[in-house]
Amino acid sequence: MKIVFMGTPDFSVPVLKALCQHHEVVAVYTRAPKESGRGKKINKTPVHLFAEEIGIPVHTPKSLRSEDEQAVMRQYGADLGIVAAYGLLLPQPVLDMFKHGCINVHASLLPRWRGAAPIQRAIEAGDKKSGITIMQMALALDAGDILSQREIEITETLTGGELHDKLSEIGAELLIDTLNKLTTITPQKQDESLVTYAEKVDKSESLIDFNQPSQQLINKIRAFNPYPAMYFMHNGERFKVYSAEKSDKQGTAGEILEGKSALIIATKDSSIKITKIQREGKQPMTTEELLRGFSF
Repeated sequence: MKIVFMGTPDFSVPVLKALCQHHEVVAVYTRAPKESGRGKKINKTPVHLFAEEIGIPVHTPKSLRSEDEQAVMRQYGADLGIVAAYGLLLPQPVLDMFKHGCINVHASLLPRWRGAAPIQRAIEAGDKKSGITIMQMALALDAGDILSQREIEITETLTGGELHDKLSEIGAELLIDTLNKLTTITPQKQDESLVTYAEKVDKSESLIDFNQPSQQLINKIRAFNPYPAMYFMHNGERFKVYSAEKSDKQGTAGEILEGKSALIIATKDSSIKITKIQREGKQPMTTEELLRGFSF
């Protein structure tokens, strides 16, 4: 099939690679490059870089609502639109443009965790499973009919970054399998009574609130590893936290109960032992490594 692909971050690249191996990707749409740093360096998205590397035309419109932009997309004569973490809403004329409509690769078991941050929110909430949903797109956010799903276990140590990578690969495999069976699949309606929403992660959420229960903090630390990473302040210095485990020691929430042989900080109900940490200006390391030359 001739496909227009729409995606932006690292998550989308394995999906695009798989499509290129099995179908004809005639155009790629991604978010516009951003300027960063004093030199205003232009940073293209991971999807943009990969598409350029293999010679696929790339488009970076700020919106797809204009008739001119829709006309550009229509000229490719594609059979299908594929979306994987694009970041722009598709208006109805785009959803109706393709013979087989638009299909989305979403990183949750819909209808649970519709929205921008399903990977982080699943771990933060203590979910025992996640997965990929391939769905026929509708105008409402992540509300389209389900074409296929594949489940994965969320273990007690799995991080947001690790789940991201696993789901990205599963998404690529499941999409190709789904496209091979597309004409024989009966789409399934989502159960609206089971809908939850995964709000976009805000950096302001990253400051650790030790007035929360230990397990809740541990889940959030895992969910936000590696980005944006949870942190606490100590003597004016920021320390990012990448992993922690429960401790039975008791104290006042936020109190450092041990800061020399280990780092244990009291929470609302007990305490957490921080096992991987990053001091400001340094690389992430085990807490044991940090405490060889530093103490709290």
